Amino acid sequence: MRVALDTNILAYAEGIGDTARRDASLNLLARLPAGSVVLPAQTLGELFRVLTAKAKCPPDAARTRIQQWVDSFEVADSTWSAFQSAFDLTVDHNLQIWDALILAVTAENHCRLLLSEDMQDGFTWRGVTVVNPYTMPAHPLFSSLLL
Repeated sequence: MRVALDTNILAYAEGIGDTARRDASLNLLARLPAGSVVLPAQTLGELFRVLTAKAKCPPDAARTRIQQWVDSFEVADSTWSAFQSAFDLTVDHNLQIWDALILAVTAENHCRLLLSEDMQDGFTWRGVTVVNPYTMPAHPLFSSLLL
């Protein structure tokens, strides 16, 4: 099963936020089968912004950290058809455009799960279920994915 990660998972793993979220995110990443993880390119752009703006990380250091993510997981680019789907998600389901784009790219890349703390837990669209990995009990699809 393929799974995509939202920006907040990456940001927490980078130490943005509290220690509990950082530790939970690092544990989560260690338990995911590496070959099944997809990073929508949008999440990396957002992470760069978070690292440079919120964490005050120098841009060259932020670039290096982004590249480490790229070296670890598959990156999925945004396509025009993903943008069109994102527009529909924004209009039809009230999602923010950038969250909608992440969900659309996730679906285009045949993922079953999108791990996100920000989107509606349990929302399913085109075969992708949004799951908050920090809530208990864990969604059954999410539980079956972990090593």
